[in-house]
Amino acid sequence: MSASPAGAGIPADPPGGARAVAVWGIGVAVYFVAVIFRTSLGVAGLDAADRFHVNASALATFSLLQLLVYAGMQIPVGLMVDRLGTKKVLTLGAVLFTVGQLGFALSPSYGMALAARALLGCGDAMTFISVLRLGTRWFPARRGPLMAQLAGLVGMAGNLVSTLVLAPVLHGVGWTAAFAGSAVAGLVVLVPLVLFLRDHPEGYGPAPVRRASGGSGATAGSAGSGGFVRRQIRESWAEPGTRLGLWVHFTTQFPAMVFLLLWGMPFLVEAQGLSRTTAGGLLTLVVASNMALGLAYGQIVGRRQSARIPLALGTVALTALLWAAVLVYPGDRAPMWLLVALCLVLGTCGPASMIGFDFARPANPAERQGTASGITNMGGFIASMTTLLTVGILLDATGDNYRIAFSTVFVLEAVGVISILRLRPLALAREADRIRVTIPAQEPGPGPEPAPAPASRACPLPETAGREGP
Repeated sequence: MSASPAGAGIPADPPGGARAVAVWGIGVAVYFVAVIFRTSLGVAGLDAADRFHVNASALATFSLLQLLVYAGMQIPVGLMVDRLGTKKVLTLGAVLFTVGQLGFALSPSYGMALAARALLGCGDAMTFISVLRLGTRWFPARRGPLMAQLAGLVGMAGNLVSTLVLAPVLHGVGWTAAFAGSAVAGLVVLVPLVLFLRDHPEGYGPAPVRRASGGSGATAGSAGSGGFVRRQIRESWAEPGTRLGLWVHFTTQFPAMVFLLLWGMPFLVEAQGLSRTTAGGLLTLVVASNMALGLAYGQIVGRRQSARIPLALGTVALTALLWAAVLVYPGDRAPMWLLVALCLVLGTCGPASMIGFDFARPANPAERQGTASGITNMGGFIASMTTLLTVGILLDATGDNYRIAFSTVFVLEAVGVISILRLRPLALAREADRIRVTIPAQEPGPGPEPAPAPASRACPLPETAGREGP
């Protein structure tokens, strides 16, 4: 089977099919476990504060450090995926986050627990970009938005497991048994990963990576590696679509991430006076809303690319409106119906953040997909880190005034919206130009066969791509 047209050396659109689903399923199973480990602190925040005798700022440092490592690893991981392939990176990630979860279970001190969360964050950082890469390598490009949303949905299912399973287990068997027991899941997903996962279908491998020339021996190898890294980052960042994807991810993801990862449970219990059971139910509602809407967002974007910006900005506006309603509601506590509405709307943040990858993906060729995805994925986690830390500092400074602390959300959303509006015209113009250049060359017609497209062409888009509305 020849995967390349007329000797172009460019992989054709992968066929998908049952084998693609099976291989992709192994990858998302690893991501599923990583999310369980990542979000496990969200249901154990109050227990962690008691166990390690720390205040709100120190408690926030757990999640902050984990996300700092995660965000800092995104570009290196993207480069690793582009250079080494998905299987090697996913395997290393699974080993690291499993060791990190086990270390967190056994840590006798705050310092050792911090180190364990950092290790967990490092392994976690290697999963999502790898799963995105599997989707682009095993499925046709038109399925890209849907596969990204499905991956996000599976991740939210991992969050659901943390809320529904780990929380009661933690309160039933205790800290060490709960976290050490959950670490077994990392070993379970390692087996099929090592035995069965493949980077791409046979005959559909990526184009050869361009290497820097000149020199010989070890010196040349070092120069080539350095040139590859600089080129990948420079060329990915130069694309307005990559930068727009980062800011969409930045602006949409963090309100739900901060709520689920750490501050949702304390806010609902301490500020709103709810029981842990009721608060856990509301956290579950965020996850359920995310899962219900993820497929809808993926189908909408896959069918109509012009919906990307309206969906992203609409999600930001609705999130800001509900947070403002909760925080300024007269009296000490917001009514339950308003808290339910807030949690339902927070569920839209995850699907909206996936839209960022739908700007970065068509802006970059296949050999830069990992790097571009890493840059995009940094956005939401940088915003989450900033908010996690700021909320903790403001809670300590104001005597646990959650209204002041959560006002941070509006500042970061404003910064993100301004950046999206600034980058939108240029990114969409470049995307439309690329479609006008590449699509006609693929249409059959009389005369000699067209010349092969250059090896640096961007990934193909759905038929409606590039026609963003005003």
